Amino acid sequence: MKKILIVDDDSAHRTMLKVNLVEAGYEIVEADDGDLVLPILVEQPVDLILLDLKMVRMGGMEAIKLLREKGRVEPIIVITAFSSVESAVEAMSYGAMDYVTKPVDIEALKLKVSQAFDFEALREENEELRKRLGEHFDFGNIIGRSAAMQKVFETLALVAPSDATVLINGESGTGKELIAGALHHNSSRKNGPFIKVNCAALHENLLESELFGHERGAFTGADSRRSGRFELANGGTLFLDEIGDMSLQTQAKILRVLQEGELERLGGSSTVKVDVRLVAATHKNLDNMVKEGSFRQDLFFRLSVVPIELPPLKERTEDIPVLADFFLQRYGKKNKKDIKGFHPQALILLARYSWPGNIRELENSIERATILCLGEQITPKELPPQMVPEDYQTVAAPIISPGGLTLKDMERETIRATLERTGGNKSQAAKLLGIARQTLLNKIKEYGI
Repeated sequence: MKKILIVDDDSAHRTMLKVNLVEAGYEIVEADDGDLVLPILVEQPVDLILLDLKMVRMGGMEAIKLLREKGRVEPIIVITAFSSVESAVEAMSYGAMDYVTKPVDIEALKLKVSQAFDFEALREENEELRKRLGEHFDFGNIIGRSAAMQKVFETLALVAPSDATVLINGESGTGKELIAGALHHNSSRKNGPFIKVNCAALHENLLESELFGHERGAFTGADSRRSGRFELANGGTLFLDEIGDMSLQTQAKILRVLQEGELERLGGSSTVKVDVRLVAATHKNLDNMVKEGSFRQDLFFRLSVVPIELPPLKERTEDIPVLADFFLQRYGKKNKKDIKGFHPQALILLARYSWPGNIRELENSIERATILCLGEQITPKELPPQMVPEDYQTVAAPIISPGGLTLKDMERETIRATLERTGGNKSQAAKLLGIARQTLLNKIKEYGI
């Protein structure tokens, strides 16, 4: 049975919460002020803390800061008055998971509690998986909280230590080169070279010379012997990006290296032995290309010993706030800008956009917004015009650094702020938000506003 600590100096309100949560199947521990939370946690473990923000001796905000300073990681849901929602958002920036407003909707609270436990279970499962796969696995700058990216991380951790050939499939801009780098740097070859070749960027004749090298006199301009990328990658990893753009002739030579571990330079007759792990990537459907006869089936089978599918950004929208924050920190520092975070509507627009250029497009968009931003937050007006509907108006709302919040949290706060601005006029609020009135009504019902 899950144990919940209710912290509220209003005894009647605390009792009401206790009765309803006990009825829902939870064990309850009570405290009448924030200064009692830490002593209780020292004495007994709890699974979740339901914490009022306004109390006499120690308020909820101060209690959250103290708990996080002491290294406590218990999930926290804060309770606040409707007029103090901004304080609840601030509390979430310090580590609270969610909040409810007074008067508390019991069914909404039960749902939030259940979601908190589901999230904690997933987090613990992922932590356990990472421990089992090795605590020193370095994902570098690969960022992703989504279920799809967690599967990618799991596959990476399992296959990186091996010498297996890996085929990375994904749209342009999804980070295929980062994945290849993570495979190399977490393998037994990490002290060897990591050589990269973009097959689409080189003419076919030049590509063969780049890959296999050439002897002096092999062609006009070949005035000396040159080692190819396979030789340069000896003892390490060779990453062939956009391998679907390679001719059938070059594919045959790649297959020989994979099968025999040897090659011949252009214009040469001697055999060169190489020990290379191959990682390939493509945005094309190689399976269809095999059926069409434009890609060798035997090479396809050799390359795809372990396939990794990178999802497009539009299918992992829950990663957008984290990625946006990462790029904001990077380009804020680079451009010497002290930008605190994002306006909630800016994040909502980022989430709604289709991202044909994927993470690369997101990075470019945040760099542009950072350069254009003159204030403390990125707003819709700094975003590229294709992301912002015509006549879109920005509603005043708190600055949000998205690291600890979900997109739903941000959307809810934007709707609240808009309704306050319009005095509760839903038609006007829908127009300001750039959505249909019925969509707004559905959102109001969903969020219990």
